[in-house]
Formats: sequence, structure tokens, C-alpha cells
Amino acid sequence: QVQLVESGGGTVQPGGSLRLSCAASGRTSTLYGMAWFRQAPGQERDFVAHIRWTDGSTTLEDSVKGRFTISRDNAKNEVYLQMNSLKPEDTAVYYCAATWRYYSNSYYYTKQIPYDDWGQGTQVTVSS
Repeated sequence: QVQLVESGGGTVQPGGSLRLSCAASGRTSTLYGMAWFRQAPGQERDFVAHIRWTDGSTTLEDSVKGRFTISRDNAKNEVYLQMNSLKPEDTAVYYCAATWRYYSNSYYYTKQIPYDDWGQGTQVTVSS
């Protein structure tokens, strides 16, 4: 189990940028990967991005490709989500999640099932 704390949310105008951070503490030595999900009011929690802890390989949801980047700092046990060219439809609470589970098909990491621990969330609002 790990404790996850997100930071970096806020309000930004369309076209602006934000960088979210997620600090992990606890059992991180055998971590397989971490991810960002988001949940807009009245909507389900949706996948945004995943990064494999060992080699940094990434998976991004189609609507954020070319705008968002996920990265990690293994020494600090932190994962980041750089969000550029933000749109009003990006408005949501963003959650960090961690998994120790291995699946040969990376499709499963776009679902909530593999993730055992979640942060408390950070609000991102894109509005003029």
C-alpha cells in the first residue's frame, strides 16, 4: 500500500497549462505503474494516462494525446501530468492511482480495476 498526495490543480484559461504532481510514500519498491484518472461532475471516472515505473513507457487517452504528458521521477517517487492547450472539457477532479499488478495487455491499465491505491484528487478548472 502507498499513500498518494496530488497537488498542482487550479483554474486556468482555455489554452493554458498546468502541471499536476503526485507524491507516493510507503511500499513503492515493487510498484508496477501509476496513472492519472479524472472525473467531471455527474460523470464516471475516466482514464487519462499511465506510466510504467520500470522503463517509463506511457499510455495516453486519445483526447489528450499531443497535449498531455505523463512522466515520473523514481528517486522522488513522484509522477507528473503536464497539461498543455487545456480545454473547458478538461475540467474535472484529477486522481492519481498506483498499481502493483502486471497485465500483458496494456489495455487493462486504462481501467480502474488494476489500481489499488488512490489519492484524494485535485480540482482542475478550465474557464475563461
